[in-house]
Amino acid sequence: MRGDLNLEDILTDRAAEEDFLEIPLADKVFKRFLLIAGLAVLAIAVQLVYVGGVSHSFYEKRAILNMSDVKTEVAPRGIIYDRFHKPLVANEPAFDAVLIPSMLPVQSEQRVETIDKVSAILNLDTAEVRKKIGERDWSLSARLVLKNNISHDELVAVTAAELPGIETDPSFERIPPSPLAFSHLIGYTGLVSEQDLSEHQDLVIDDQMGRAGLEAFYDSYLRGVDGEKMIIRNASGKIQDERAVREAEIGDSLNTYIDRDFQNYFYNRLQTTIRDLGRNIGVGIAMNPQNGEVLALFNIPSYDPNSISESLNAKYEPMFNRAVSGLYSPGSTIKPLVATGALVEGILDPLHQIYSPGYLDVPNPYDPSNPSRFMDWRPQGWVDMYSAIARSSNVYFYEVGGGFGDQRGLGISGLRKWWQKFGLDQKTGIDLPGEDTGFLPDAAWKESTKHEPWRLGDTFNVSIGQGDFAITPVELLDYIAAIANGGKIVTPRNVRDAEDTKGTVLLENKESVRIDLSREAGRAISLVRQGMRDGVTKSYGTGYLLHDLPIDVASKTGSAQVSNNTKTNAFFVGFAPYDNPEIAIVILVENAREGSLNVVPVARDVFLWYYQNRIKK
Repeated sequence: MRGDLNLEDILTDRAAEEDFLEIPLADKVFKRFLLIAGLAVLAIAVQLVYVGGVSHSFYEKRAILNMSDVKTEVAPRGIIYDRFHKPLVANEPAFDAVLIPSMLPVQSEQRVETIDKVSAILNLDTAEVRKKIGERDWSLSARLVLKNNISHDELVAVTAAELPGIETDPSFERIPPSPLAFSHLIGYTGLVSEQDLSEHQDLVIDDQMGRAGLEAFYDSYLRGVDGEKMIIRNASGKIQDERAVREAEIGDSLNTYIDRDFQNYFYNRLQTTIRDLGRNIGVGIAMNPQNGEVLALFNIPSYDPNSISESLNAKYEPMFNRAVSGLYSPGSTIKPLVATGALVEGILDPLHQIYSPGYLDVPNPYDPSNPSRFMDWRPQGWVDMYSAIARSSNVYFYEVGGGFGDQRGLGISGLRKWWQKFGLDQKTGIDLPGEDTGFLPDAAWKESTKHEPWRLGDTFNVSIGQGDFAITPVELLDYIAAIANGGKIVTPRNVRDAEDTKGTVLLENKESVRIDLSREAGRAISLVRQGMRDGVTKSYGTGYLLHDLPIDVASKTGSAQVSNNTKTNAFFVGFAPYDNPEIAIVILVENAREGSLNVVPVARDVFLWYYQNRIKK
């Protein structure tokens, strides 16, 4: 039948053409056909030109991506140096174990087997690895870091296993020369989270960022720019070629005021004392009181920045930076501040004497036979301001702080006024994360929180640095630095500047005076300084052990009773040389056996080392 034939039949069977009846077609049919054919040819030609020319690179990249992945080249973080350009932390080559889901075996059983094998090699919990994979937002990256800084044995084992979808990428490990002595100062790094990505637009998943210490505070400078490599694979997933897309750029360097050798000595010396006492917690900070340059800052216990998991839930909270975040009753180390305020307010004559039989009895109007007794730490006899500071007489400062008999006192409002003048209700501004602020109690606070009136005994307690009054060790040192320099509250600074690889200074931390009391309280401070010097030179002084040092030291000790008077925290603050101080220190030992007597020998050795190695010409 003619209806069963088509154009292809006709063209391929020329011999049968004469058997068909020829019926002429209208001209418009041919014109339409030619028009359609012409348009089709033109469209093909345009597409060929577009694909082969204009969009050649685009389609080439698409083709490459179909059989490749982008590997990040981790940029080395900037080096952190001490004041003598000795590294406090440096980079060591390392390797990360990485999972690439697209390269895992197709069969689910084989995928599970691969994940189980790599978990065993890397000593990872298989369930945790699977959870990590399941919770991953794969739109952020096609790769997942299973473990950073794998050991040499793990590297060899992973490589030898030849597990599909598992690779080892070159990276860097941050290595401090003395991990425990510098961990709270330097801090550590960790992988970014999805929350970090939302807060920092310049981060990508699997980046490392600072998590504590200077690593965190100056992360934007220390973090370099990661490089990228295009990994080309064949159909079976074997790497055929690598193309550099962007070279990695090292981060900026930090130059600090820290004295590496001094901090090592200070840390080890205090660590020895704490161990010998059978105790566990301490703090040491040293600073130039003239300009706020931090020479040393550490906490005990400490932690290894490259073994964070071991310290997260460890006893005594080794990752807690007590130096800037711990709140403590400062004990008698607050007495120089109380004396300064009383002198300026005109309620204290430095030569006026107060008698201390070893206690102060406050009459009880309801029971005269049962007065409220406030203890001195020993009978002091007649003391003026100088000897009261040197001896650390509690009775003297009970009366100066709270008033008693004929002696006027500052009262809680006056005490709080001078705490604030010395900045104890503010952060010092030290360049470390997590700094806390002192707590300054008053009558209104007690009434609103404890629903009790503020009593004279409360004022007595805070006058000697106890009760609910609490400040951080760095706040304590900052106020003592102001006593040392004549009245200027300076901002503590760890970092001098940040510079790039070309030596261009990108950041400079200049000296900053937050509060200047030199005009208002300069004369009073000079008198208080003499009392602190007497604490070293007089045989009755609590710092007399320092009297024969080759450098003139002024000091104040403190013992604060805590935990319902079951424990005593020991403090030492001091500065030297007396006439022109270059160093001020604070030492804290929690739950010291004999109070401040245990920290004075540490202070002696610290000052002696600094004199012999840094001041002596």
